[in-house]
Amino acid sequence: MLKRDTLASAKRIVVKVGTSTLTDAAGRLDGDYVKTLAGQLCALRQSGREIILVTSAAVGAGTERMGLKERPATIPGKQAAAAVGQGILMRLYEKTFAAHDQIIGQILMTRDDSVKRERYTHLRNTFEALFSYGVIPIVNENDAVAVDELKIGDNDTLSAQVASIADADLLIILSDIEGLYTGNPAKDPRAELLREVPFITGGIEAAAGGAGSRYGTGGMLTKIQAARIVVNSGISMVIAAGREKDVLARILAGENIGTFFVSRKDRLKFKKRWLAFGARVKGVVYVDGGCAAALAKGSSLLPAGIVGGEGDYEAGSTLSVRVDSGLEIARGLSNYSAREVSVIKGAKSQDIEKLLGYKSFDEIIHRDNMALISGGKEDADDEHDCGHSQKRQNGGGGFGGSFGGGQK
Repeated sequence: MLKRDTLASAKRIVVKVGTSTLTDAAGRLDGDYVKTLAGQLCALRQSGREIILVTSAAVGAGTERMGLKERPATIPGKQAAAAVGQGILMRLYEKTFAAHDQIIGQILMTRDDSVKRERYTHLRNTFEALFSYGVIPIVNENDAVAVDELKIGDNDTLSAQVASIADADLLIILSDIEGLYTGNPAKDPRAELLREVPFITGGIEAAAGGAGSRYGTGGMLTKIQAARIVVNSGISMVIAAGREKDVLARILAGENIGTFFVSRKDRLKFKKRWLAFGARVKGVVYVDGGCAAALAKGSSLLPAGIVGGEGDYEAGSTLSVRVDSGLEIARGLSNYSAREVSVIKGAKSQDIEKLLGYKSFDEIIHRDNMALISGGKEDADDEHDCGHSQKRQNGGGGFGGSFGGGQK
């Protein structure tokens, strides 16, 4: 866990830069700014740090090159613009980083790279290999081929996924505004810049608002959603103005610029980061307050604590665990299907066999296959399970073995 005044100790850093920061008012790539950014990143690399750059602007660059007045509205149109723009973008990066004798490597991602456990792990290994060779990976979404069901959606979320996969210490999002305000500073003269966010609440998300820029896809809300991923993974995050002079060095020096998001104290293990923020959610279960409190102490999710649910899923699917208000508190692998959960919800574990005619496990989700994402203590020694107190049974919930051992 890093604090603002200890950011200098961050060794592995993901820097995300958005389209609105990389381009001028007309939407054209700003070569002078890219040179400045490359210089800052190379200085960090030369100081011994490991750097990943998550870049936007491929679609924007293609839009400008094709003579279009605005981003295409259709998926094929965006894919065409990305196909044109990605080469333009990487040529510019190659030229500017080569001036510092810095090797770069391109990684294009789709949703499958974070959803599928095997690809998630392979991607982490690719980052490790690139770091070992002193390369700065430059990551973008593969917009030229991704369709809606394969898209990560925006590069703020992409940068959070990359930070989680790469086990980074810090994510820095360079934006066209100074940070997160209490309201929209363009409309509310009383809006104040938040220098530090210790917890991401509903009020914080409400303050973030919506919409992004003309040439980009992400607004402040997507940055808050990115913050939820990284801080719950144990990674700190800063949002700052990308065109502020020497912004990266100043952030790492502990200067009070931008908005700093405080990470949770305990870093999620690699498997649980995938469960929480990589695996595709197939359904939702709602739990009562007592169950939520027990989960926060490290319990498994038993049927007694479940009050409702949504979705049509099979055993082995990833579920979102929420309280009645809708607040998401955990995600994990279900031992039972949606049909089975609907039958046994609210029941004691000893009654599962009577209700279903069989019993595979005592737990709906075992603690070993669950990640807390809204506070709580991972891997607690508490043996009290959600719904009632009992010792763990059935060898740990059944799905843990599918991930292998020894993962961080």
